[in-house]
Amino acid sequence: MQTRELPDHAHDFLASLGVERGLSRHTIVAYHSDLAQYAETLRVIDDAGDEEAAIHRHLVRLVEFGLSESSIARKFASIRSYYRYLVTEGIRENDPSAAIGVPTRGSSLPKALTVEEVAAVIAAPGDTTPLACRDTAMLEFLYATGCRVSELTATDLHDVDLETRTVIVTGKGNKQRLVPLGSYAVDAIARWLPHRMDLRRPGVDPGALLLTVRGNRMSRQSVWRSVKQHGTAAGIDPERLSPHVFRHSAATHMVEGGADLRTVQEILGHASLSTTQTYTRVSPEHLREVLLTSHPRAR
Repeated sequence: MQTRELPDHAHDFLASLGVERGLSRHTIVAYHSDLAQYAETLRVIDDAGDEEAAIHRHLVRLVEFGLSESSIARKFASIRSYYRYLVTEGIRENDPSAAIGVPTRGSSLPKALTVEEVAAVIAAPGDTTPLACRDTAMLEFLYATGCRVSELTATDLHDVDLETRTVIVTGKGNKQRLVPLGSYAVDAIARWLPHRMDLRRPGVDPGALLLTVRGNRMSRQSVWRSVKQHGTAAGIDPERLSPHVFRHSAATHMVEGGADLRTVQEILGHASLSTTQTYTRVSPEHLREVLLTSHPRAR
């Protein structure tokens, strides 16, 4: 079998395909190839720290390579089986492929939430308890910055400056970028900070902006659960919602609001403008509106 680089624990997964599921060597080789291609995407893209975003980008790459819809669907099934194995074995808590539908040509990106839907999700936690205030701050932060879930959980208290309304976000490769915070995010964080002080364990403070009820840094899995929970409370199908959908929605709404791609690129922390273009596809209605208002012969 080939020895190309594979994602973490993939060798154990491939071994289980033969021992537990009795799949043929030919089928296992196909799984191996599919996961090796996915590992290559993880190696070269900007969003490798956000696995749902990485899966989306991988599907886009497969479309760009000219693969048929059936081939893309099969490769996606390999990735989904791999993540389901990790969850079943207790290696990880969440499946980043779960919120992604079976891809077809031109439909491999998540659909952005509307501005109203984002507002409903953010309003869902309320502010009656410390954790409700935390989750409101978390959701406002995700939407304000368009950050990756790994960047959110890595953000420390000292990274946030409420006076200048900015935050230092640390991305892939420890690259840092200064991102502005809107008034809604600033206000939500300010309401959360007194509760954060109360949740600290005596003599121990991990320094994180967001803490759990036990005073620990929030994990990526706990952020996922909270986002899904509040999306359900807001009446949104949990299959449509994830931290990455918040990132995609923030980027889409910025572009539709008139932001240029270079600015969005800086805020999202993309090394390549092409990645920004991939994740900020505006709606046909918005494109039509821009055409009507800007093209001299569009009317």
